[in-house]
Amino acid sequence: MRFYLFILTFFTTLSIFAQENGVKNDVKDEINFDAVDSLYREDQFYLNITYNALQHRPDGLTQNKLSPGIAFGFLRDMPINKKRTVSIAAGFGYTLAIYSQNLGIRESNGINTYQIFDSDVSFSKNKLSLHFVDLPIEFRWRDSKPESHIFWRVYTGVKLSYLFYDQYKSKASIGDFKQSNNKDLNQFQYGVYVAAGWNTWNFYFYYGLNPIFKSSAKVEGQSIDMKTTNFGLMFYIL
Repeated sequence: MRFYLFILTFFTTLSIFAQENGVKNDVKDEINFDAVDSLYREDQFYLNITYNALQHRPDGLTQNKLSPGIAFGFLRDMPINKKRTVSIAAGFGYTLAIYSQNLGIRESNGINTYQIFDSDVSFSKNKLSLHFVDLPIEFRWRDSKPESHIFWRVYTGVKLSYLFYDQYKSKASIGDFKQSNNKDLNQFQYGVYVAAGWNTWNFYFYYGLNPIFKSSAKVEGQSIDMKTTNFGLMFYIL
């Protein structure tokens, strides 16, 4: 009888000890969501909205209406100092750039001809839409801290872009025209940019370093050496 009582007492004590130990382990394993992450990264989705201005335009070429742009993507943050206020980031994204202007494009037998619409030609639409895949690479400075994601920033870098689709649409008094995959456009484009601001809202400026058109594209004897300058707002979203 004493033997059975000893066995019962032993397993009861063992069960209580195991439960208490399990509770302690659960407490240890419980995630503390309020803990400060000293090894944080500013990996971010981004969205920018811009106005697109054409620089180095041929004589007589003007922009009309709105020439908007939109871009979005993701950036991987790689801090390079102990405070994690300086970093390098690289990412992948998409850009749509629209240019409303008075440059007419006509294609015949695979050859494009260009003309600048004068005041005698009326049109309701004359725009060039460019679709890019982007590779942004940027150097980052911010006064961020592990306790907060709200901070000042200055991010500057270079954006490499590949033109994978283009479309020109024109509705004018001399006729309607539509074209895509213009061989006179530079497929690889690149430029420098800066984004600076506070928290989510940031001013954005981009300057294209190479022309939108190849040197073979000419209008009235002039090369179409236009480059783009884009300015607007950049939003970073964690």
